Amino acid sequence: MAEKSLNSKLLTGRTLGLLGAGNMAEALARGVIKSGAMSAMYMMASDVSEERRTLFEGTLGIRTSVDNNAVVAASEILVLCVKPQMVASVVAGIAPVFDVKRHLLASICAGVSSAKIEALLPSGARVVRVMPNTPMLVGCGASGVAGGKNASDDDIATIEALFATASMTVRVDEKMMDAVTGLSGSGPAYLFYLVEAMIDAGVAEGFTLEQARALASRTVLGAAKMLEETQLPPEELRRRVTSPNGTTQAAIEMMEAGGVKAKIAAAVRRAAGRSRELGR
Repeated sequence: MAEKSLNSKLLTGRTLGLLGAGNMAEALARGVIKSGAMSAMYMMASDVSEERRTLFEGTLGIRTSVDNNAVVAASEILVLCVKPQMVASVVAGIAPVFDVKRHLLASICAGVSSAKIEALLPSGARVVRVMPNTPMLVGCGASGVAGGKNASDDDIATIEALFATASMTVRVDEKMMDAVTGLSGSGPAYLFYLVEAMIDAGVAEGFTLEQARALASRTVLGAAKMLEETQLPPEELRRRVTSPNGTTQAAIEMMEAGGVKAKIAAAVRRAAGRSRELGR
């Protein structure tokens, strides 16, 4: 997470507009408000869903509108939080009111390059791409950040500070954003898939569903904390829990025989490839 002082320095006194009020926009808004980097009174969101607008207004205290242009007019920093297939229509719609000197636009839309967004906006538009992931909903996300051709270091740092309120951030070249999508953007689903299998196996061994879920979930949480807090390579942590000829070794040998590691690597690459496909 970024230091609160960095957030305050780059975000205090700025206005934030969220174009789309879905789950990721909500996670970002909650993170910004909780961090104290910006209050809800300096934020505005747009969405076609009355339910989402009601949530933002009633729960978060953020003004909303069905009109994207109203949000652009009220904001300096804009975050594009719509589905990739909606990007062209939404960005083209705000172009007439987009001021390249006043507005800084971040996009969390998978597979959509900054160049494609810049081409829909007035010349010189400053665009920064971000690929966050769903753990941002609990303030523990991971976000890759890449600046477009017109984004300055200060612009990128501003967007990093914004997303650092709900996630850690890693600055990368834009050519790596599809890989970020495959690794961390889609990554939570890989862990959820693993936990599903662990729970199913636990139930098959005789646990209740609740017991198996509690044991598997806590195991994944604890393992993640060990990775982060010890800073040891995963290979070393795995070695420490794998006694020769023991239970863990038997399980690892089963997974190795089934090519599990290779299949996971292939899955990450397939997700990255799909991100590239979506951007074409």
